[in-house]
Formats: sequence, C-alpha cells, structure tokens
Amino acid sequence: MITNTELHKSGNVFPGMIISFTHVVDTLIFNSNNGVILQVQVLRDSVLRFKYGTGGKMEEDFSYAIDDDGNRGYNKLKVTEEEAYYEITTSKIICQIAKIDLRSRIFDIDGKIICEDELGFHYEESYEYGGEVVKMSKKAQPAESYYGLGDKPADNNMRGKRFELWGTDQYAFGKQTDPLYKNVPFYLGLHNKMSYGIFFDNTFRSYFDFAQERHHVTSFWAQGGVMDYYFIYGPDANSVVSGYTDLTGKPELPPLWALGFHQCKWSYYPESNVREVAQRFRDLKIPCDAIYLDIDYMDGFRCFTWDNEKFPNPTQMISDLREDGFKTIAIIDPGIKVDPDYSVYREAMEKDYFCKRADGPYMKGKVWPGECYFPDYTNPEVREWWAGLFKGLIADNGLAGIWNDMNEPAVMEVPNKTFPDDVRHDFDGHPCSHRKAHNIYGAQMAKATYEGVKKFIYPKRPFVITRSAYSGTQRYTSSWFGDNVATWEHLSIANIQAQRMALSGMSFAGSDIGGFAEQPTGELFARWIALGIFHPFCRVHSSGDHGDQEPWTFDENITDITRNFIELRYKLLPYLYTTFWQYAEEGTPMLKSLVLYDQEDPQTHYRNDEFIFGDKMLVCPVLEPNAKGRRMYIPKGEWYNFWSRETITGGKEEWVDADIDSIPLFVKAGSIIPRYPVMQYVGESKIEFLTLDVYYTLGSDKSVVYEDASDGYDYKKGRFSLRNLRFKGTKDQMTISQFKDGKYTTEYETLRFNFIGMPFEIDYVEVDNVRIPLEDLQYDRKTQTMLVNKEFSEFHVVGKK
Repeated sequence: MITNTELHKSGNVFPGMIISFTHVVDTLIFNSNNGVILQVQVLRDSVLRFKYGTGGKMEEDFSYAIDDDGNRGYNKLKVTEEEAYYEITTSKIICQIAKIDLRSRIFDIDGKIICEDELGFHYEESYEYGGEVVKMSKKAQPAESYYGLGDKPADNNMRGKRFELWGTDQYAFGKQTDPLYKNVPFYLGLHNKMSYGIFFDNTFRSYFDFAQERHHVTSFWAQGGVMDYYFIYGPDANSVVSGYTDLTGKPELPPLWALGFHQCKWSYYPESNVREVAQRFRDLKIPCDAIYLDIDYMDGFRCFTWDNEKFPNPTQMISDLREDGFKTIAIIDPGIKVDPDYSVYREAMEKDYFCKRADGPYMKGKVWPGECYFPDYTNPEVREWWAGLFKGLIADNGLAGIWNDMNEPAVMEVPNKTFPDDVRHDFDGHPCSHRKAHNIYGAQMAKATYEGVKKFIYPKRPFVITRSAYSGTQRYTSSWFGDNVATWEHLSIANIQAQRMALSGMSFAGSDIGGFAEQPTGELFARWIALGIFHPFCRVHSSGDHGDQEPWTFDENITDITRNFIELRYKLLPYLYTTFWQYAEEGTPMLKSLVLYDQEDPQTHYRNDEFIFGDKMLVCPVLEPNAKGRRMYIPKGEWYNFWSRETITGGKEEWVDADIDSIPLFVKAGSIIPRYPVMQYVGESKIEFLTLDVYYTLGSDKSVVYEDASDGYDYKKGRFSLRNLRFKGTKDQMTISQFKDGKYTTEYETLRFNFIGMPFEIDYVEVDNVRIPLEDLQYDRKTQTMLVNKEFSEFHVVGKK
C-alpha cells in the first residue's frame, strides 16, 4: 500500500483535513488545512459539480462548454455533518465528503455505491510550465464498463484502455490511433445496472485511464488548469447522456435538406465539373441535396475568395444549382495567407487579430496557401470579425453552408502538426498559452463560423460542419470523422465512431462514406452507403487522387444499390427529422449503442456493430467482403425484419441474411414509422400524404412524428406539428390514438396507414367512433393500406370473428 508520505515525496500533493465548511444556497465549500479547497455545487438532483482550488484560492469560473440555457434547480438539498464526513442529500443521490482528505463517495438514494474516489484529487507542480498537473482517481467497480470520449476509433467499451485528448490532424488514422481530431472529455460508467457520467471540463492536454495501469482504478488528469468535473447520475444511461447534453448544450434543428444526401470530393472544379456532377445525379435519379466545394474553388487557397478562372460567375452557378435542388457548401480553413494584397490578411493585421508567439512575432505556419497567420478565435472581437466575413459567400454568393477543416489547428511540415505551446490566446479575457487553448481552438472557429452563417442566411437555418470540436460544439455545428481510408476496417471504425459521438452529445456526425484515402471496391462502397444512410450526417467524400467516388463510379449494379439505399434515406426523412427533434428537445442521442438500449443485459456491454437508429429501428452493418449475411445480437423485445417482415424475439444472437443489396435492419414491434415518398431533393414536390408504417404487436407502444416548415424559425413560435401516437393491439383488434400539438398545418390532408404483421382480416374500421366503409378509406387488401384524415383522434380496426 502506498502511503501519503510516499506520494508526497513523488511530487503529488493531496488535500489535508477539513478545517472549515460553508454552505451558500446550492454551493458547499470545504477548506482543508493545506490550502486545498473543494467546491461542490448542486446543479440538479442528479448533477453535482466538483471544483478544486489549491494554495487557498479558487480560479474564476469560465467555460466554453457549459450552456447557460441548461436546466438548473433541484427538489431537495439537505446537508448534515457526521463524525467522519459531510453528507449531501438530494432526491436522487447521496454524496459524502470525507473530513480527513476531501475524498467523495456517491450513492443512490437506497445506499448503493455509484462512484467513489480512490486516491481522489491530487496535483503536482509543473516546474516546466508553471501551474499544476491536476489529477483524479476513482475506484473501478467490479465489472464496470466505460463509454464515450467522442470520436475515438477503438471499441465502444473502454475498460482496460487509456486515451489522450489533444486535437490532432491524423490522416489515414487506424483503429488504435490516439489522439484524434476531437476533444470530448466525457465518459459514461455502468455497473450494477446503474449509469453515471463524468464531464472533466479542462481544455489542457488530458488523459483518461480506464483501469489499464491499475485494474481497480479509473483516473483522469490534465497538464494544467483546474480539476473541475461534473457528476451526472442516471441511473438509466440515456438519462446520463441527456443530462450531459443539456449541460453542454443542445443543438438547433437543422434545415431538413441538411439530413439529405451530400456529395463531396477534393475537388470539384472547374464550374463545368460541378454542373456535370449535379446533372448526373438528376439524370440517374439518385437523390442528392448538397454538393461541396473543396479548397480549389479559392484564389490560391485564400479564404473568402474565388478562383475567377475556375469559377467565373459563382453566384450564377450557385443559383442554377439551387434551382435544380442542390445546396452548395464551401470549405473555409483557419490559415490566412500572408499576402499584403489580400484584404482579409490586411484587415486582420490592421486590427491585430492573428495569434502571436510568446516573444511577440505572429504565429506563422504552412498550410495549403503556403505561409499563413491564424486568427485567434478565442477573442470575441475576432469571432465577430470572422462572422462578418461570410457576407460575401452567404448573402452575396448564395452558399447554403460552410465546412470548417484543418482547425485542430493543423500545421504542415512541423513534427507536432500544430502550433507551438508558447502561442498566446485571449481566451475571452483570460489570457493563456496554446497549451490551454489548443483543444478549444477549432470549436471557437466553428462557433464564429456558425454565427456568421446564421447572420447572413437568416431567416433560413444555418448549416456548418467542423472537423475539430470540444464539448458543447454540438450547439453550433455538425461534424465528420476526418481523413479515413477505403478499407473494411474503416467501415467498422465509422460505425463505432458514430455511436460514440452520439453517446458523447454530438449526434449530428458521420464518416466520409467510401473512405477519403485510397479507392474502395464497389462492394465496400455499397456496404458503406448502406451504413451511412443511417448516420445523421450522410456524405460521400474522397481525396480525389485515386479517381472519382460518385455513386455511378462503379458498375451499374452498385449504382442501382446505392440509389436504392439513398432513396430509403429520403423515405425515412420524417423519422430522422423526428429523431433530431428529440435530440434537440431532450438531448437524447440519435444513435444508440445497444448498451443504451438495454443496459441491464450484460450481452450489450461489449457489442460494437449493432445500434438503434432513433428509438425504433435496429441496424447492423455487414463488415466483411463476400458476405451473404452475418451473425448479430438481437436485443430484448419483438422485432420485424424490415425486408422480409418476419418477426423475431430478441435476447439472442442470430444469423441474418443480407446480400450486397441489403443490410440487417429491424423495426421494433408496436412502432409507427413515418415515411415520405422518394424525392430527388427535399422540397422537390408536394407531399400528398404521409405514410405511417404500423408494425403490429400484441400489446401497446408509443411513437411520435414531428414536422414543421423544414427550414426557418417559425417552429420556435409554436408553428410545428407533433403527432403523439399510441398503438394498442389485441388478437383481433388494434387501436391507434393520436394527440396533436403545435400550430403548423402540414401540406397533406391524409395519412396513409400501412399495416405490417396484422394477424387478422379486417371486418370494419371506426374513426372517432364513426364506422367508415372500407371503400371510403381506399382500403387495399393486398397491400394492407388505407387512407385516413390526418386530424383523427382515435382509429379503431376490428377483425372478422
């Protein structure tokens, strides 16, 4: 056993004994005899904040991650003093703070341990940089599992692994590559059927060890800053994720077209090539809503400019594409070319907006334009200036969205791939070095970009995509997983990353479908598109140096398969949009690893491949070549095979057939899934009716359908349509009840019910207690469909005796 004396000799300092305690409203402050202070703040009955100070002082509160609009308040707060500890009790949890050394133990209301300190908080002086390396260690409970940390490519369950958070440009990364592009210091712990979350709000280079070094200990630490973390209790894992997302901010609804299919390449140019690609989509009737312009659209890679030879009239081109249903999105990087004849550079120099080294010179680094300076996005004045630069691209040229890349920040031809540590930043009035600002730099660029796009695209909704991010960036932007590779391993990695990002509060994410580097086979591309249509952000992107990667690049069979899957994406848009509304409203993840679906089933704790899309559909990609199907785990409940409509009872592993034109896809019995007709782009034609696929079950279930004008902000004024649907089935009857909310009037008047798995032949139907002849409902016995007025309250189907 290591003694405190030995630990002090090793350079670590631990809190001493509590000598005073104060309680002010929601905050408890404990002072120890060696100057360590612990501040415990009760944000909600299930959310506690632990912040430590040293040297007898507490650092000023400041966070880029915490959302001021998050829910606050609690139902109960009781503080008692016992002989060995102080006890804090809410309606959900009990927290004990040890008098001897400030270590904490947290229990549920029944006294079962949820999370407890091992060595707890300790620190050591950083003699190289100044400040302190802050550390926390907690006991890893028996059979405890861990999930989260954003875009890490390793398996979902992190037990036995160690990770680093330091945003890094990792071209052609692999499954063991660490660190990666994003910095999300949040993890979820699960043991004894209870879940909790830890959010370590520290932007310095940080580390998480999930019982790797010591098998009974989980720890996290950072190379500077403050030990400031939030504890979020479930006990349901989805409640933990929702609580974390509420804490760090929920997103706005994107425009519906942003959930369509996007096509990208490095690079589409000149203008004739862009038009040719767009026309090919329409000629082949492959739905597509967005086309991207990579760095070659610029004049010498200068941001906010156009190459007038490649794009002589960009405004007209963008307008023509818009007429044909395409939104145009362009890339913007942080590096500003050092060029006195370049207006953006001149203005930033005049206003002193570029990052500087410690001794005064500007931070200079090579990226695509050559030598560049870099705006300090942690300065609010710089963010406002940056936002204003988008007037030309958005308001004048008509771009629909902006794509931020290289914002880790990435720098070429230097060993560390980024800024030196001594670069200075404003940090919103809290001056610091790049050691503190690095992990937040890309997030603040994305925020500034979002504010600019939002300002100039209003009254429409903004669309921004970023490569680098920190906790809270979901408030402003979508993201993709960076420069992957066209391999089967990367197809598996993309599946895991999408699940981890959703669990980490950033659902609006996806991979470069087909792989950015190297060339996929037609089979790999087909399997990847089959997965990609179930990721909230759905975009094909490739490096272009190995040829094209559009849906028609391969043979006619792959083109047809790709079209069919993209059409399925468009049919499911109302379901996906409803799922996004639930994410924006409640913070619920849009994709759920099986452990989020059923944490009480230990079989789900180590599953990587299967996931729940929304809350009603089960998806499992085929991840090997030449496969005709695969084994997968079916979680609890009754499920319909989407393709065959056969039912299966879960809680076991099953072989599922899935040739190259299919993917294992199941729908939960009792679900009501909304569908649109196939469109070539969002808003192409009027929707005559909304199809509701009703998956019969013996029992009951609830579903919702959310709709609005698909763009703009009227939905925030109550102009939305929310259908709360309840299904109830018996052996010879079924009832669908509808409760409607919102003031939006949908363009269709009719609902088309499509009954799946109905075990009886229909005798008659009652709508709101009035029997309606089947012919008046245009009932089709072969397809089991009928039309009903959208305003019904109760729809009752009775079978023949």
